[in-house]
Amino acid sequence: MAKFTLTTSIAKAEALGCQDAPMYPDCGILGIKHVRYIMDADKKKLFPDMLIDRQQLMSKIHGREVSTFKNETIGQIIYFTSDPDNNKAMLATQFADYDLGPARRGNMIRTLGDGIFVQDNKGWEHSRAMLRPQFAREQISDLDLEENHVQNMMKAIGPVEADGWTSEIDIQTLFFRLTLDSATEFLFGESVDSQILEMPTSNSQKTGLEKAFAHNFDSAQAHMARSFRLGDMYWLHNPREYKENNKVVHEFVDYYVNLALRGNLNTDKKMEEGQKKHKYVLLEALGQQTKDPLELRGQLLNILLAGRDTTSSLLSWFFHQLLRNPEVFEKLRSTVIDTFGAYEDPQDITFANLKSCQYLQYCLNETLRIWTVVPGNGRRTNKATTLPRGGGLDGKSPIYLPPQTDVNFSSHVMHRRKDLWGPDAEEFRPERFAGRKSGWE
Repeated sequence: MAKFTLTTSIAKAEALGCQDAPMYPDCGILGIKHVRYIMDADKKKLFPDMLIDRQQLMSKIHGREVSTFKNETIGQIIYFTSDPDNNKAMLATQFADYDLGPARRGNMIRTLGDGIFVQDNKGWEHSRAMLRPQFAREQISDLDLEENHVQNMMKAIGPVEADGWTSEIDIQTLFFRLTLDSATEFLFGESVDSQILEMPTSNSQKTGLEKAFAHNFDSAQAHMARSFRLGDMYWLHNPREYKENNKVVHEFVDYYVNLALRGNLNTDKKMEEGQKKHKYVLLEALGQQTKDPLELRGQLLNILLAGRDTTSSLLSWFFHQLLRNPEVFEKLRSTVIDTFGAYEDPQDITFANLKSCQYLQYCLNETLRIWTVVPGNGRRTNKATTLPRGGGLDGKSPIYLPPQTDVNFSSHVMHRRKDLWGPDAEEFRPERFAGRKSGWE
């Protein structure tokens, strides 16, 4: 049977003009050596750098830009690509040929539950239909909510000393608290107030569960990331700490879900434009569509993961780049003052004028290009299909993929390719986005 399947695959590949991708060297027996290499890079927090190093090694070996290759991981052949045409195929033109795969679902569902980012097919379509209306502009443009948490962050930074500076701070930590606080208020109707809880003068009445949530959510994500590196063997990583993390996270969200289902969710009203307007809370809105507590928990945790870490990472890298590029900082500062006013004479900040501030958008886009907030991702084929490019000696032929083949892809690597972005691909130059269209080109 295996021989027949292999013969059929070869015949299909030849009929489609497909050729295979090059193999990454020295993966070791069953790919164990390669797994150790990946896990070591992850432990040293060098995983994105490792992805670039692998591609550069393959390019050096083959004497050309190798953007697609395969490797062995615990006996499993996995393809890797940083080719935009292949990404387009998986995420757009051949979207129906790919799923998330059981490894990703099985790994993530332990923490996040059954939500949109662990679902395929009908489940994904159902979640998308449920969630999409909740992210209309009027729902996500409540800048008053964000302003409150920004002010809390400014208090956490501390007072300006006589020399004109504050004391030394870890701004990344403050950004992670900022996005957690604003995200939990948007999702649950009230914030965990992690920023306030860490202040020496805090007299918050928050419960122990709320205080523990941030730590356990972060720890659970770290364990989830380690499991990812094991592919289909993700279940081998399931220590006691991870189980406890998930228990605390689930209890925290369940508390708010149960309040919502009983109609006791805290949805204080606020004044807006002279009229009483009900504060928008995602949990309350979703509760009108489903009464299943596990579905509500799953969707909320999926959205929290997507909205919290990505935004805080973007903010951290954004300021990192501004500090290292003073000419960009000065230009952006001048643009912001012209558009939004100075501290002493501020003008209204709206969702619309934030989007229309071009140079600000260029700086954000350039930050996302160099420091992609999701550096790696992947899909698994659900039928026999192809990747448009990467096969053959010149890397220009399509690649045949049998059903149940994993393909990992990296925006981090793709965004630093000099053949795509020019010789200055490693440099922070926001002006490169002037006149550039977004989307597939």
